[in-house]
Amino acid sequence: MKTLYTRIVVTFIIIAMVSSLLALLLSNGYYAAKLRDQNEEQIWTITSEIRTLYEQVPDLEPAAYFTHIANMGFQLYTVNDQMEGVFYGTPFKHTQMDPEQIRQVIAGQTYRGMLQERHFLMVTGFFENSLRNSIGVPIQMKGKPYALFVRPNLEQQIGGVRVLMAFLLGLTFLFSILLIIIFSQYIVKPVKKLTEATKRIVKGHYEIKMDVTRQDEIGELARDFTFMAQSLKQLDNMRQEFVGNVSHEIQSPLTSIQGFTQSILDKSTSEEEKERYLQIILEESKRMSSLSKQLLTLASLDKENHVIKRSAYRLDEQIRQILILTEWQWTEKDIAIELELSEVMITADAQLLHQVWLNFITNGIKFSQHGDTLRIELQEQLSEIIIRISDTGIGIPEVELPHIFDRFYKADKARNRASSGSGLGLSIAQKIIQLHHGSVEAQSEFGKGTTFVIHLPQL
Repeated sequence: MKTLYTRIVVTFIIIAMVSSLLALLLSNGYYAAKLRDQNEEQIWTITSEIRTLYEQVPDLEPAAYFTHIANMGFQLYTVNDQMEGVFYGTPFKHTQMDPEQIRQVIAGQTYRGMLQERHFLMVTGFFENSLRNSIGVPIQMKGKPYALFVRPNLEQQIGGVRVLMAFLLGLTFLFSILLIIIFSQYIVKPVKKLTEATKRIVKGHYEIKMDVTRQDEIGELARDFTFMAQSLKQLDNMRQEFVGNVSHEIQSPLTSIQGFTQSILDKSTSEEEKERYLQIILEESKRMSSLSKQLLTLASLDKENHVIKRSAYRLDEQIRQILILTEWQWTEKDIAIELELSEVMITADAQLLHQVWLNFITNGIKFSQHGDTLRIELQEQLSEIIIRISDTGIGIPEVELPHIFDRFYKADKARNRASSGSGLGLSIAQKIIQLHHGSVEAQSEFGKGTTFVIHLPQL
């Protein structure tokens, strides 16, 4: 039984056999409780009628009379006090009987073997062709005492029905097994397809076709499996894109560093050019260092094993400190700062949220024109803290807006500006907010500015 198909077939066959056995046991219980006494009473009544009818016509020849009765579907046995007996009709299959029991019947007692006989399955006792499984009554024949034993001849009365029922039950069982063998494939077939699809996914092929129209558990499994395959394909594409983006982000500064270093080593550059080249090398090194730190941060946040070190502090004061930290940037562009900060206490990881506000504020400054406005609002509503950071800068095109939180997506590149960032800042900010069980959304109109709305739960 190595295959699922074999196991299902064998299981169904065992179920059919156990069901048949249980049905037999229940039928036996019903026969013993309801039908056995009723059946015995019917045979007792018939036996009494046979004796009464004979005793009303005492001159009737016993052999002829009992032969006619036997032809009507009964088995009879008469025995005298000398233990000499005669069978009428189809002979009993088993004729053993206690002689003392026979003498008691001759002496005037009755024998009700259908009730006295015990079998493992009582229902089989109804079909037992035995002298002990009969009704015995005393009878006078030609002035002498006899014992008369009677039982129905089931072979004659319901022989055809018994064969028909046996044939019917046998065919039912055989057809059940045949249908189980056929329809088990209907159950196993989609499982085999799932197995084949799993092997394809292992090999890197995510384009699979499953029957998702079924409305049962197999159909639900197929739909979930298809969704999983699509998710794995998307994840694999993201992984490849991620590797490509990382390689590009590292290769670009490395190329610059190598080129300017080679120029300096060639000793064909002036002191002024050397100083400028060294400055570029320093900036590119800082950029690579920042990129590596961001990648490490993102990897840590992705694993969600970053321990959130919560502490209670004033959120409005944290935002004011970041504005002081970036003062030289927004004063250089003559950006007007508008603050509407309520006094809000928050229990969160101050270091991680510092990265969030720093990212949004520096982005707002970065993509604002000279003389634009940067507005920050902080308010507390019920059990939620809402932060809005808005700028009146160049904005984001509507088609690009859904992608700004994608890794290595460069908002400045989308806005046709010189590339200067890694494209990881917003992804890191979103991940930190999610780790705090919050959410962030972006609203923007190209040419008019951008607003980031952050929702944080107040714990």
